[in-house]
Amino acid sequence: MKLDTLKENLGSFWENMAEGWRHLRQSAAGALTRFSPGEKTNMPAPAEVDDGAYLPTMGWSMLGGDLFEDDKRLVIRLEVPGMDKEDLDIQIRDDSLVVTGEKRFERETSEGRWRVMQRAYGSFRRAVPLRVPVNADQAQASYKDGVLRVELPKLKPGAPKVVSIDVK
Repeated sequence: MKLDTLKENLGSFWENMAEGWRHLRQSAAGALTRFSPGEKTNMPAPAEVDDGAYLPTMGWSMLGGDLFEDDKRLVIRLEVPGMDKEDLDIQIRDDSLVVTGEKRFERETSEGRWRVMQRAYGSFRRAVPLRVPVNADQAQASYKDGVLRVELPKLKPGAPKVVSIDVK
């Protein structure tokens, strides 16, 4: 009886792990963003860092986002911590909101060594697909507490369209 219970619990554990990884992979696919050294990134040299995983030429980070839609607008919120609003460039290109910027490394004022480097620095580009046409001329953006908020009025106001298709 104990062996059957152990097998059942182990099977349930693996099923939950697989489901969690699937969810993480799906939700992270759009948020995973590559950072490349830019003109002003100012990364430390490899000799200044003890972290074996440190690669000053490439970093990846999650720039998580939300997209909200109502009858009149789309609202995109994008996490871009550690930046100033002046470091962000926001554009509407075709059917996407494109945010580019450069996150700069800030050096400490005292002498010492970097033991762990897990944050991403450098230039990045994040594109958020827009589901409906928007009036880009009336877009508004704000930045507070590391969150960029962009409000885009819809070109044709109305609730999101849902179409049912019969299977024959």
